[in-house]
Amino acid sequence: MLGISVMLWMLCGNDESASVAQRAIGLTITKLVLGDDDALHFGFEGGFGMKVSDQGQSCCETRYMRTDDDLSSFVGSKLLGLLIKQAPNEQAEYDEHEVQFLEVQTDRGCFTMASHNEHNGYYGGFDVRCSEEAAS
Repeated sequence: MLGISVMLWMLCGNDESASVAQRAIGLTITKLVLGDDDALHFGFEGGFGMKVSDQGQSCCETRYMRTDDDLSSFVGSKLLGLLIKQAPNEQAEYDEHEVQFLEVQTDRGCFTMASHNEHNGYYGGFDVRCSEEAAS
């Protein structure tokens, strides 16, 4: 089952998210941080900033983002693309635990972020979006 915000995103799309991501392609990364808000924060040359996060939150869900990659090694690289990939669900004793990968492509190679959604089985899906933010 999908949560209501995920269903609305699937029906309506998100042109703003695509526009923000497109603007970032080709820019040099000056900051790259997985924040306490479970979002990936980019800073780029020229002062542009971008946040990538899962906005599909419905009630009774826990969403978070993780990576095993060293993000600092990609500072100074050029962003070439962002690709969503499906991942196998994690085993959960009582609830559902879905995972979706975000592959970030740079001129130094790729790194992978894993978006997790733990829920009671009545919700689910992902709504990974890009939004503009002030670069710090």
